[in-house]
Amino acid sequence: MWSMTNSTQHLVMPMTIEEIARITNSRILCGEDVHPRITRAFASDLMSDVLTLETDHTLLITGLANVQALRTAEMSDISCILFARNKRVTEDMVRLARENEMVIMQTSYSVFYTSGLLYEAGIKPIF
Repeated sequence: MWSMTNSTQHLVMPMTIEEIARITNSRILCGEDVHPRITRAFASDLMSDVLTLETDHTLLITGLANVQALRTAEMSDISCILFARNKRVTEDMVRLARENEMVIMQTSYSVFYTSGLLYEAGIKPIF
């Protein structure tokens, strides 16, 4: 079984939100002035799963476009969310993201396809 060791983790090159947007054909809806360095991603519509993660430098990919997804990310110290499947992001969501210095992005791609593109580009999974 393959596993990532701590020494291998340090070789992962962080990715900017602009690079993620380019790879996933995403629009950055807010947080252009926030500069998280993303090395890992987690894809889920179950926010209870998100709450169990170690979240340093993590991008959340989800199709659950509501304020609850933002609140969960906030509680988990996730500063970047990519909404898949062209989900509608409301002004309330954008306002909450700005208040918490979070990045919100939107793509028309599916969660699966988005995850695959980012994995191929070097973003690592949480597990």
